[in-house]
Amino acid sequence: MDAKRYVVTVSVATVWTSTESPRSLDKVALEAPVDIEEWLYRLTYEKRLALCNENLVQTQLLFGEKVEVIKQEGDWCYVLIPSQPSKKNDAGYPGWVPASQLKSVDVQKQDSYAQVVAKKTLLVINNQTELMLSYRTTLPVLQHLNEHVEVETPLGKGLLLTKDVNVVQADTEQHPTKSGEHLVLEGKRFLDLPYLWGGMSSYGFDCSGFTYSLHKANGYTIPRDASDQATSGKGVAYEEMKPGDLLFFAYEQGKGFVHHVAMYYGNGQIIHSPKTGKTVEVIPIKGMEYEDEICAIRRYWT
Repeated sequence: MDAKRYVVTVSVATVWTSTESPRSLDKVALEAPVDIEEWLYRLTYEKRLALCNENLVQTQLLFGEKVEVIKQEGDWCYVLIPSQPSKKNDAGYPGWVPASQLKSVDVQKQDSYAQVVAKKTLLVINNQTELMLSYRTTLPVLQHLNEHVEVETPLGKGLLLTKDVNVVQADTEQHPTKSGEHLVLEGKRFLDLPYLWGGMSSYGFDCSGFTYSLHKANGYTIPRDASDQATSGKGVAYEEMKPGDLLFFAYEQGKGFVHHVAMYYGNGQIIHSPKTGKTVEVIPIKGMEYEDEICAIRRYWT
């Protein structure tokens, strides 16, 4: 089966490790439309922890995000995500998504895109259907109206509030200019947001989903996972760290596998999405749980 270009038709689509990964309580996360808030409400601490410990979830996708469908088995599609670089596959992050959450589209070049800069915003489709979109959701612009931007979506023409989006030209990502300080300011908006393994939306991030999303929203495409992020970008010495740089932590006092990433906040502090049961926070490096595990510092902003 030849790969086909599809887009996501739900606000947030969870990408699963296998078709057997979802549990009975995850059914609501497999539907279209999806009720992501109801799913998160159902997840106890133990059930959230299992997403990681039992390797159930890989990553997430946002409404309108493009994927390559490699094969379909029953109600499931095995996809690659070009926008999420990974050593798992050179063509993009791999995983399984419910077929009902995807739609085949013709690939057309667009001049500009509306990117959601609010933590969440309401999309009104065909003047009737409403969909709550996450930060960083990006859709092609059709026209500018008074207080709205009309966008093309996989479900029809939609309206977004102009104040909640940033319109970018299609080639903007070729020349990003946002500073490290700007990345930190963006990150502060998500303080107290609960951690979610595999999370890539303003409903919850994991550690590398947080750093990936802050960079991606500002024009920088970086690898999806912490272990990949740690080997790309520009290496930085500890004493030369600047806000927006990424610190990586590895087992065995920094000599083992990379298991965490945080962003340097400035003044000897980091901002990060720590782990299940905690929320996005700013804390001092000195005395933190992983202080003796720092293994690399990388810079992606320019």
